[in-house]
Amino acid sequence: MERIVYVNGNYVPEPDAKISVFDRGFLFADGVYEVTSVIDGKLVDFAGHAARLRRSLAELKMEMPCSQEELLSIHRELIVRNEVTEGLVYLQVTRGVADRDFVFPSAATPPTLILFTQSKAVVDNPLADRGARIVSIEDIRWGRRDIKTVQLLYPSMAKMIAREKGADDAWLVEDGVVTEGTSNNAYIVTQDGTIVTRDLSSHILAGITRAAVLKCARDLQMKVEERPFTIAEAQAAREAFTTSATGFVCPVIEIDGAAVGDGQPGPVARRLRQAYVEESRKSAI
Repeated sequence: MERIVYVNGNYVPEPDAKISVFDRGFLFADGVYEVTSVIDGKLVDFAGHAARLRRSLAELKMEMPCSQEELLSIHRELIVRNEVTEGLVYLQVTRGVADRDFVFPSAATPPTLILFTQSKAVVDNPLADRGARIVSIEDIRWGRRDIKTVQLLYPSMAKMIAREKGADDAWLVEDGVVTEGTSNNAYIVTQDGTIVTRDLSSHILAGITRAAVLKCARDLQMKVEERPFTIAEAQAAREAFTTSATGFVCPVIEIDGAAVGDGQPGPVARRLRQAYVEESRKSAI
């Protein structure tokens, strides 16, 4: 079946999905994006993703391209047209089309809005079953990581560095402490069972899955601390894991060649993944 893509008000076959060479997302990475998971044909945490989209756009002095209700309708229509039972919907908004200039175009310039789907397994994920191997690298991204922009070259390079070292992913380190993963938030479980993750600031993205998983942890009476931690602390931890929109909760079993805990996915990560999936199935729309 040919995939259907949404481009600026139209549902078109994938080969016909086109944008201008003068689109500022293409020329300047002047845009933001969101990824919303699909389970059982329904959207997970849609309201949270829509709220973060609105904030990211506002930080870049851009308007929402349409109402939240219209965005929800587009997401649902793509799921139906592409027969997605499990996977994701990708959304991207750019500042639109204008001749190349570092200065923003007129505020009246129409934004570019595109969405597409990907069908993939997100619940039964082999990586979550075996656990991820992580390497650490320097975090040299720009200072506004709280804005979910499409400028993702360095995270892509970091993932490739990890692959070249035989690992699955990388954690980024700045001023001696972990910020986040290349496309996920990072966590450790200390020897006394406390879940530790970086506190929110412009240094990291406020993960929608992060918020949901921390709520699950607190509902399960798990202790949570939001603070920086070092790679050495992570290597000495009982467990480690990541969270992301399509990865949910993924155990980390090795960091820079050192086994975390017993080198196997730990019970806290497994319990949180189970709880998150159960809650997502109940609350998906």
